[in-house]
Amino acid sequence: QLQLVESGGGLVQSGGSLRLSCAASGFTLNYYAIGWFRQAPGKEREGISCITLSDDSTYYLESVKGRFTISRDNAKNTVSLQMNSLKPEDTAVYYCAALKTPTYYYCSGAADEYDYWGQGTQVTVSS
Repeated sequence: QLQLVESGGGLVQSGGSLRLSCAASGFTLNYYAIGWFRQAPGKEREGISCITLSDDSTYYLESVKGRFTISRDNAKNTVSLQMNSLKPEDTAVYYCAALKTPTYYYCSGAADEYDYWGQGTQVTVSS
């Protein structure tokens, strides 16, 4: 069974840091482009970061650029999202997703392109 599981969410004060991890079972993440998304109450799910198969190309939503960093650990079959300088507006449920693409240098911020999803992890940033 193909599965993604996020971990690392929690409650943190404004300006703090969290590191989210996305672990895969049943498949190997380094054959997929990986995206991180978030959804706040009453808002649509938005793509905040993604990493291509090549690992040379990454994408960040403008509002998180310079604060968040996406990376892979192929030995552990995980993808992480390091989140620094967190703000209350970063509060949301965070999801990772995997995209099967034949293109080595492609990833996407569009949720409907992704094939597999985790169940989400809550991130709450207090002011």
